[in-house]
Amino acid sequence: MPKLLIVYYSRTGGTEAMARAAFDGAREEDGAQTILKRAEEAGQADLLEADGYIFAAPENLAAIAGVMKAFYDRTYYDVLGKIEGRPYAQMACAGSDGENAVRQTARIAKGWRLKTAQEPIVVCTNAQTKEAILAPKTIPEADLARCRDVGAAMAAGLAMGVF
Repeated sequence: MPKLLIVYYSRTGGTEAMARAAFDGAREEDGAQTILKRAEEAGQADLLEADGYIFAAPENLAAIAGVMKAFYDRTYYDVLGKIEGRPYAQMACAGSDGENAVRQTARIAKGWRLKTAQEPIVVCTNAQTKEAILAPKTIPEADLARCRDVGAAMAAGLAMGVF
């Protein structure tokens, strides 16, 4: 049975809600196993054992969050040349636009020679003050539905062998 790995980091709950929604959507599909892991707990073996990925990270200071970057730093060279051609999707939770976080993740995926399976999802919380940035995040249901759809599509695609 193919495996979908969802790796995420979240400090204020927004990205976690998005990742959990993708996980819920993926679990509704038959024929694929879905694994949800925090970036600080995921490693080389997780990437090697999976057949496809969803990466979810907040954008902090116009970049992917440091914990997510540390995940990539810890695993990048150990899986280089071993996961080529596998599909991936990505999600970003941002206070402004999320563009740089998406760009950075896409660049890492390009280095791994992963295939983009879906367009990135960016949820903008419009958090612009210290208080709003650090506050717990609630993601609107419409955005969570988009995240569930990404998870379902990734799981279904893996199960059908379309990637």
